Amino acid sequence: MNYVLFAILAYLLGSIPSALIVGKIGYNLDIREHGSGNLGATNTFRVLGIKAGAIVTLADILKGTIATVIPLLVLDSDVSALIIGLFAVIGHTYPLFAKFSGGKAVATSSGIILGVSPLLFIIMIASFLITLYISKYVSLSSMITGIISIVVTIIMKSIVLLVMVSLLTIFVFYRHKENIRRIKNKTEPKITWM
Repeated sequence: MNYVLFAILAYLLGSIPSALIVGKIGYNLDIREHGSGNLGATNTFRVLGIKAGAIVTLADILKGTIATVIPLLVLDSDVSALIIGLFAVIGHTYPLFAKFSGGKAVATSSGIILGVSPLLFIIMIASFLITLYISKYVSLSSMITGIISIVVTIIMKSIVLLVMVSLLTIFVFYRHKENIRRIKNKTEPKITWM
């Protein structure tokens, strides 16, 4: 019963549309009607700027972390906590509170990793920022970070993390299929603030 309850709570937590809330409260703007229309941090950065983007990024990360840490404290199992954390990613991607159209799961996925392996999370952030600085593509940086994370978990010899990071990376690639097409066509927007 605990598992079902925590899974539902994780999904509801993930469903909180941070970008929509920040846009409406802070800027009187529905971010779904601007930029890519995506309810994620990247679109928030593009439409509302660095401050709003940073707030949404932090909020989306915390959704994954809280969803993972709370069951970890109660169930005392990395496997259970990671699986429950996945429901926060599902909630973020298909949010109940935003007509089931949400973000691309990058920040919330990293939040899950933060909950069980802060070291891997730090490596992920460093990888993302370095790749972003070089490429200027947020989408490409997110996908490369996923691949690097898989390699790191192999080195760490953590089967549980390897399975979870692999699943999350596959999902991130799936969510970025249109970005991949635009990168190939050289029409993917680059950041201008780094």
